[in-house]
Amino acid sequence: PRLLAGAVIDRPCKQGAIRSVKILFLHGWHSVPGGVKPTFLAEKGHDVINPAIPDDDFVEAVRLAQALCNQHGPDVIAGSSRGGAVAMAVECGNIPLVLLCPAWKFWGQKATVKQGTTILHSRADEVVPFAHSLELLGRSNLPDSALVEVGDDHRLADPVSLAAMLDACLKSRT
Repeated sequence: PRLLAGAVIDRPCKQGAIRSVKILFLHGWHSVPGGVKPTFLAEKGHDVINPAIPDDDFVEAVRLAQALCNQHGPDVIAGSSRGGAVAMAVECGNIPLVLLCPAWKFWGQKATVKQGTTILHSRADEVVPFAHSLELLGRSNLPDSALVEVGDDHRLADPVSLAAMLDACLKSRT
């Protein structure tokens, strides 16, 4: 398994580990590839495609994410904050989404997500209101269980949030 972000990080998969999941991870606004969340996923033995998506051109960010989705055929697309809005705009068929504090009301074109999407969000998020994820849940007719309340800020980089993200990525592919 590896992290594809400009540099490739090879990590051996542990004996008896669950099959590696290929994850297209879309970072947030003013974030960079190789951050805490995609590195955590790679260190757990999964293949993570983690491109630098442009901050100032949403259409180009979606175009790049779409091309990578088409090229790599990931098992799941995960998007953090603005990356969540990008993930929502990618036409990815049945590939499930895992959205972390999705900034869909600030960036983007879509106001609903498909069934099978998981949303992780903190009520203490100081950037994207938790109410936005509640609204997205309702607009999309997702079950209440699709919204996982976790973490104590916008980053969702604490151990419990990282574990919840990994769990959502693993569950979404089944």
